[in-house]
Amino acid sequence: MSLISTVEQLEVLYGVPGETSLVKELDHVIPEYAAFIEASPFVSLATSGPEGLDCSPRGDLAGFIRIHDPRTLMMPDRRGNNRADSLRNIIRDPRVALLFLVPGSGTTLRVNGRAHINVDAELCASFTVEGKPARSVTVIDVDAVYFQCARAIVRSELWNPERHVDPKSLPTPGQILAVTSRQGIDGETYDREWPERAKKSMW
Repeated sequence: MSLISTVEQLEVLYGVPGETSLVKELDHVIPEYAAFIEASPFVSLATSGPEGLDCSPRGDLAGFIRIHDPRTLMMPDRRGNNRADSLRNIIRDPRVALLFLVPGSGTTLRVNGRAHINVDAELCASFTVEGKPARSVTVIDVDAVYFQCARAIVRSELWNPERHVDPKSLPTPGQILAVTSRQGIDGETYDREWPERAKKSMW
């Protein structure tokens, strides 16, 4: 097996980035980048902590991540499974990375920065949806923001309905839990009750 073990070896293989790959990176949000943030209903949030790395999905109504100013983003945290892996990591290591997806668009937006968690009641209330305020707000100081070209989305045909997988062809959450709990959790009951449970805790 041939391994790449130095940056120099990597650069020989891939070359150096072109001008367009470098000039697109800024340390603040410009109106053109704001348009993607405001249109995005889904973000992947990457964090790092003593136990390792984590990448967590975040979804809400389009534009749920607020642009407080060109150097500051605010992301509400809603009800979930209470693992709080991302939040635990942020408390111990503030470095974060976000990947914004916009349904129908091949272009994605990447943001790197440092975050902290704010539970100010007025701030959380400002993110109220369906009468429920955010449980906390992750405030992100932007270090870098840039767009990612559409190659990955185009190759994957992510938005092509003809490529969508039938959910029935995949294991259900209940089936997975039954296996991982060694049948300690009744998978059929979990799957049957989940839609109603999710509806009550959506926000």
